[in-house]
Amino acid sequence: MSIITDSTLQEFLDALAAGESTPGGGGAAALTGSQAAALLSMVLNFTVGRKKYADVEDEMRVVLACTEDLRTQLLSLVDRDAEAFGAVAACYTMPKTTDEEKTARTAAMQKAMKGAAEVPFVVAKKCLEVLQLAEPVGAKGNSTVVSDAATSAYLALAALNSGLLNVEINLKYIKDDSFNEEWAAKVAELRAAAADAYTTATAACSATLGVTV
Repeated sequence: MSIITDSTLQEFLDALAAGESTPGGGGAAALTGSQAAALLSMVLNFTVGRKKYADVEDEMRVVLACTEDLRTQLLSLVDRDAEAFGAVAACYTMPKTTDEEKTARTAAMQKAMKGAAEVPFVVAKKCLEVLQLAEPVGAKGNSTVVSDAATSAYLALAALNSGLLNVEINLKYIKDDSFNEEWAAKVAELRAAAADAYTTATAACSATLGVTV
């Protein structure tokens, strides 16, 4: 069963609060990122088709297609995160009586850990895309609802940082130095890009709203 598409919001929150491993922080980050994308879509839907914003109509329609795609992708990552953690959990049930079994179990665990690190990184990358789109929406979207674009930026950054935290936690348990070095560099690069995108997005929203975001 899909954690998200087959659940009501109340059911998802009940599952999140329960004493179970999934859904957890990774899934919550993906859902938050999806909400951030949805907020940008809302601002854009208040913008396209409005006479006042006719000069940015074509550009905003392109951005809207992107935010809607990101909303869908991030929502699907809630389930992918749970599946990745499930693969790790399954390794703990593998037999470890003989040396061969122990070797197989360790190899399976390491492979699953790498998968568990990659999914939240994808979440973070998608959230960076949301942050980058918050700038043109904040600058050119319907000014009466640009505060929602600012909220989107807040949520996207929080989700991105949560995703990267989950990547870093998984890297602690991966015994592959080259993999860890590569992914640590990716995390640092993404975090720096996010800081720039957040600054740009909030500045655009502040200029439109006339208040500091």
